[in-house]
Amino acid sequence: MPKVDFNLDNIKKCQCTVCPVQAQSQCASEKMKILKEQMPTGVPKPENVPGVYCSQGIAVCKDLDPGKPCVCPTCAVWAENNLGSQYYCQRGKADKIG
Repeated sequence: MPKVDFNLDNIKKCQCTVCPVQAQSQCASEKMKILKEQMPTGVPKPENVPGVYCSQGIAVCKDLDPGKPCVCPTCAVWAENNLGSQYYCQRGKADKIG
C-alpha cells in the first residue's frame, strides 16, 4: 500500500503547525523558522519540518502536548489520502486506507 508522500505540496497543505498539540512547543517553533527559510529553495529535510507526520513519522520534537486535541481531520493531506487515524506525531506515519 502506498504511503503519504513527503513533498512540498503536502508540506504546504499540512495543518500540523497550527495544531494545539504543537502550540506551546519551543522545538516546533524553532523548526517552523527553519522551514520558512528552506521552503523557497525546495523540499526541506524531514527533520526540519514540524509536520506532515502522516508522511515522515513520529515527531523529533519531544515537547509536544498529546493531551491537546489533534486537528488531523481538518487537514487536506489527511482527507486527500483517505487517512483514518490521528496523532501521527506520536504514532508514526500512516498508510493510505482503501
